[in-house]
Amino acid sequence: MQINYDELLNKAKEVSKNSYSPYSKFKVGAAVLYESGNVYCGVNVENVSYGITLCAERCAISSAIAAGEKTKIAAIAVYSPNQKNCLPCGACRQWLAEFAPDNTHDLKIVLEGCKGESVAWGLDEIFPDSFKFTNCEID
Repeated sequence: MQINYDELLNKAKEVSKNSYSPYSKFKVGAAVLYESGNVYCGVNVENVSYGITLCAERCAISSAIAAGEKTKIAAIAVYSPNQKNCLPCGACRQWLAEFAPDNTHDLKIVLEGCKGESVAWGLDEIFPDSFKFTNCEID
């Protein structure tokens, strides 16, 4: 699948304006591209009880699931006007691994680099040993 990183990042930039972040003032937008070609967006939604705050990446993935998306994630763009190279948190990395292709290198994480350029990482590069269910028996 051909992925236009700039286009995906622009969608994340645009949606970041809708972030609900009154406490941290740290806006984040995400645009997730599925193998079907469909794109779903999400923003971070904070709560005064920080522990139940939702990240933009998980909101975007949840929107895809609610819409009935059945294919794997091909790429996700994450953008914050507050920080360049705004990588997903650990919880979001695990969610991405859940819906990634079998080869997690194929799932691309697209960010805005230090000079404003699109930068893409394989999920395995930022999350090398994700937790996966296996049917192995332990002696």
